[in-house]
Amino acid sequence: MAIETGGWVTMGEVAERAGVSKITVSRVLRSPDKVKQETRERVRAAIAELGYVPDEAAGGLSSRRSRIVGAVISTLAGSTFASTVDGLGDRLRQNGHQLLLAGTDYSSAREADAVAAMLGRRPDGLVLTSTTHRDDTRRTLEASRIPVVEIWELPVDPIGYAVGFSNRDAGSAMARHLLAAGRRRMAFIGTAGEDDRRGRLRYDGFAEVLEQSGIAEVRATAAASGTQTARGARGLAAVLERWPDTDAVFCSSDTLALGALSEARRRGLTVPEDIAIAGFGDFEFAGEFGLGLTTVRVPGPDIGEVAAQLILDVNAGLEPPSRTVDLGFQVIARATT
Repeated sequence: MAIETGGWVTMGEVAERAGVSKITVSRVLRSPDKVKQETRERVRAAIAELGYVPDEAAGGLSSRRSRIVGAVISTLAGSTFASTVDGLGDRLRQNGHQLLLAGTDYSSAREADAVAAMLGRRPDGLVLTSTTHRDDTRRTLEASRIPVVEIWELPVDPIGYAVGFSNRDAGSAMARHLLAAGRRRMAFIGTAGEDDRRGRLRYDGFAEVLEQSGIAEVRATAAASGTQTARGARGLAAVLERWPDTDAVFCSSDTLALGALSEARRRGLTVPEDIAIAGFGDFEFAGEFGLGLTTVRVPGPDIGEVAAQLILDVNAGLEPPSRTVDLGFQVIARATT
């Protein structure tokens, strides 16, 4: 899809599509009971078709820049996206912009609400850590005529632009590392968020390599509630209850791995002799001066900086050379495997 930045869908465009006046559109939005049902339905159909979002910051010229960029983040808990948000915010501030954040807890419904609220402030761009969107959310984003950047993944058909890495390949790489370490009875611990597509991709890559290596049973579990560390602890407990001979677990995040390590310690297990544990993200606590956790390192700050620069460039009239930027990943082997 070619990205247009020629301005927001206006109330006038909605009025023209619905065959009514702008005043009627305004009444439908503000006082719908004062408008006939048939007219309300025509106006609402035009709004949905065009992806119109009311301007909550109205009062200036429609062509003005807000100098605000919105970021809709799958989780604001823990360290998952912290370095990316830092990189995004730093690059924007260096160029006179401010960052507005919202969290979704991996829910596409919450994402829809957050996107609508942010678009109402007329941001200069939006950054999304999810690539799983409701159809109406995607239509609204495509109609917004602002640069949209999806990050931490490489979707085949991004809404606007994408900056990230292959989560599937990262899962595959960790499986190969654990196989090379002599592990054969491996499990995957993830989360049960309804839209945690990245976690599913990591599992898919992990499971595919194990199956190709002749391991028929791919062990997996997911905890649906509690903090990430609590989910990791409960996840390892569930794995060991069902498969007590498990000799390695790959956790979908470092915070899950932290919980798994704590549970292993409570059970008197030695890591990695009794069970190897690996995470994802290379958070600060995972390093040599922390847990010494084997993990997948992703370029979090770079993802944020590149996403910010894409928005700045597009709004400056520059056409990026590609809609997708692959920044790669690296398996970091430490003491836990």
